[in-house]
Amino acid sequence: MGGKAKISIVFPAYNEEKYITLAVKDFLSTDIVDEVIVIDNNSKDRTAKRAKKAGARVIKETRQGYGWAMRRGLKEAKGDIIITAEPDGTFRGKDIHKLLAYSDDLDVVFGTRTTPQLIHEGAKMDPFLELGNFAVAKLLQILHGGPRLTDVGCSMKLIKRPALKKVLRQFKVGGSHFSPEFMIVTIRSNLKCLEIPVNYHKRVGDSKITSDFWKSFKLGLVMIWLIISRKFTD
Repeated sequence: MGGKAKISIVFPAYNEEKYITLAVKDFLSTDIVDEVIVIDNNSKDRTAKRAKKAGARVIKETRQGYGWAMRRGLKEAKGDIIITAEPDGTFRGKDIHKLLAYSDDLDVVFGTRTTPQLIHEGAKMDPFLELGNFAVAKLLQILHGGPRLTDVGCSMKLIKRPALKKVLRQFKVGGSHFSPEFMIVTIRSNLKCLEIPVNYHKRVGDSKITSDFWKSFKLGLVMIWLIISRKFTD
């Protein structure tokens, strides 16, 4: 990319062989991405093999959990700008241009999957998830003094390297509730943050986190507890 900022994409992956090839190629096809890192979180299928063949740098993270995978990916990324997403078909590489459009003025950009016009057919955003996401996001916004927030679970985010260096050691969560922790830590570190809408598509394969109502409900409670407890313990 010459004198331009180098861009890293981080994909946490656990048994994502069905779409990992297309995900890696999709983000690389933007021609502005310098590296795609796939964090293989103990996959039992051909995720790692297919990701490497598609052009990704594959790193094994043996500590099981979305948060562990994300934290490892953020640590390993070499770019000046790091963008995280899921390699399961829910996000598209073209949306990184949206995030980058704000990166000159901001340190961190959060994606939101709750804009009706950008929720595509089959995407897992039923009324319960949409309302729950919105409510928990507003709790985070109010308690931690954040920007306008509507989604605590969107994994498509951007962070610039100087900002990442400031916050990386503050992350503590290894589980599925890492996303709100990321938001809390960056907001409370006085980084310039903003939320913008991104496209949200149907997932390829089954979700490991929100595959049924009770998993989603329990995760919501964990997120709420994290948001409240970090208000009074940090």
